[in-house]
Amino acid sequence: MTSSYEGLERLRSEGRLEDIDLHFARFSADRCRTAHFEVALAAAVLSAYTRNGHICIHLDALAGRPWPTDATEGFVVMCPDRSAWVQALRANPVVGEPGHFTPLILDDRSRLYLCRYWEYEKSLVKAILSRVSAPFEYLRPSTLRSSLSRLFPEDVEHGTDWRKVAAATAMMKRFCVISGGPGTGKTTTVAGIMALLQEQADASPLRIVLAAPTGKAAARLQEAIAETKKKLPCNSEVLEAIPEHASTVHRLLGAVPGSPYFKHDEKRPLTADLVIVDEASMVDLPLLAKLFRALPAKGRVILLGDKDQLASVEAGAVLGDICSDDRSHRFSEEFSKCLETYAGIRVEACDMEEKPSGLQDCIVHLKKNYRFDSGGGIAGAVSALNEGRGEELVRASAEGGFNDFRWRDLPSYAGFERELKPRIMEGYSLYREALESIRRNGISKELVWKAFRALDRFRVLCALREGRFGVKNTNRLAEKFLAEDGVIEPKGRWYSGKPILITKNDYRNHLFNGDVGIVLADPKAGLGLTAWFPHQEEGVRTFAPARLTEHETVFAMTVHKSQGSEFDRILMLLPDRDAPVLSRELLYTGITRARTHVEVWGSPGVFCSASSRQIERISGLRDALWVHGS
Repeated sequence: MTSSYEGLERLRSEGRLEDIDLHFARFSADRCRTAHFEVALAAAVLSAYTRNGHICIHLDALAGRPWPTDATEGFVVMCPDRSAWVQALRANPVVGEPGHFTPLILDDRSRLYLCRYWEYEKSLVKAILSRVSAPFEYLRPSTLRSSLSRLFPEDVEHGTDWRKVAAATAMMKRFCVISGGPGTGKTTTVAGIMALLQEQADASPLRIVLAAPTGKAAARLQEAIAETKKKLPCNSEVLEAIPEHASTVHRLLGAVPGSPYFKHDEKRPLTADLVIVDEASMVDLPLLAKLFRALPAKGRVILLGDKDQLASVEAGAVLGDICSDDRSHRFSEEFSKCLETYAGIRVEACDMEEKPSGLQDCIVHLKKNYRFDSGGGIAGAVSALNEGRGEELVRASAEGGFNDFRWRDLPSYAGFERELKPRIMEGYSLYREALESIRRNGISKELVWKAFRALDRFRVLCALREGRFGVKNTNRLAEKFLAEDGVIEPKGRWYSGKPILITKNDYRNHLFNGDVGIVLADPKAGLGLTAWFPHQEEGVRTFAPARLTEHETVFAMTVHKSQGSEFDRILMLLPDRDAPVLSRELLYTGITRARTHVEVWGSPGVFCSASSRQIERISGLRDALWVHGS
């Protein structure tokens, strides 16, 4: 243990800090008059935390303690006492107060930010709260009640119809969050909301745009809206005003290649009255802040998402910060009266001791699940995980009590390959048939789409990338099994039948992180290999493989990469040892990617440890959103 500057070099050599952390520490310390180590340590730790998804660090949680705080062995550095640390930081020019243009920002609650992250947080809070406090618009009680009753028929069997509550809330508020697990009807609800808003519009139809963080999620949103529109009890004019096209948030904002900026910003806002963002849990703080900056002053926003899912890969856990305050499950007395007066809906209200920001009146949690049997294994797994009952879930599923959820102890190293093969061959049987059809009949759009649909019937999800039970090895084994069966010939980097996942945004080709394609050869036409990708307007698009950006094989994928996707059946592989990345949110996200069946291979101890571990992203967003002046 040490409190010297050399200690940071030692931490880098042991892998606890990266080169970029040390460079930023030196940059900060070199511009200080005094307290070089105190500033360097704060800068290095802050850089490391932001790399791992945090927005800031809280000095109160670090002061007077060894860092890394999670180290059970190895080298550590002792952090200064809080008062001395804060005093040292405030005495130097690289650290400023909120509103200053300095590399580091230290607020009055001892939270230390990189300046740009403080700006992102501040601008997002301002944009959300301005919409939270905006007065009601377009409210005509008689027509509103009539539309609500038609678009959301009463479901008296299950008490409060939270879909109708969500619709009324979206009607009354310029900012609305609709949270719920898979199968709770979020996209069905938002389709009805769009019809409701269009019916209540005074003049011309509202300009509505649909967006999602990944191409896959955007395609799913688009398909769901198009299907739901067919069932809406509306006239043709209203239906025509409901958009079916969805894009990624990056496409919507107009990404500028090689730049963190977008075409649309506060100076060139989007031409939209309402922006609906699906899979909002995947959207990081910088991207959501830039989206709000690009909105017209009176533009409405509806966020759809699952607050219990994994947070975004990049910085922040915005949806969690918005939804996870206890008050987000209760409406104020004032808003409850408005719901009854204007919409004829009665909901329980709760008086607040302190005056909150009003955000609790903008959040609705959908509770009824329309996909999973309430007595089934997937529904039971979701409930058990959210309540931290991992051991009970493993015991119940291992006893064979569920048709849609199966637990299996992780095979031994020696037996893993032997036991995995039948699962791969069975899971990808329809994909194998689709590839055989293309081999016999040549490529057509219909057969390519058949291959895409077959590919999405099954997927192996892994918690880790490396290791015996990780993505890399599982993809290698899947290729081996399918090659032995004659389905593919993976003799080089590219081969016909290779499914690929784009892992880096490619603005030139309009391919984005999360897009899935299939490499195919057309033996009838005598052509070489071509990569095929689904596309909203063109149906499919093709690329020469050499033109593709960073990508990976996707017979198996990490749970993180699976966000925004759904598969009929999944096999989820957990490692044989516990790891920090394993968490309740990871297990929940993996299991809820399945529509009909889940099989989990793992160690009961590892599973139970993960189910008791919740991810926490440090930020000031929750405080700032929920109580004015925080």
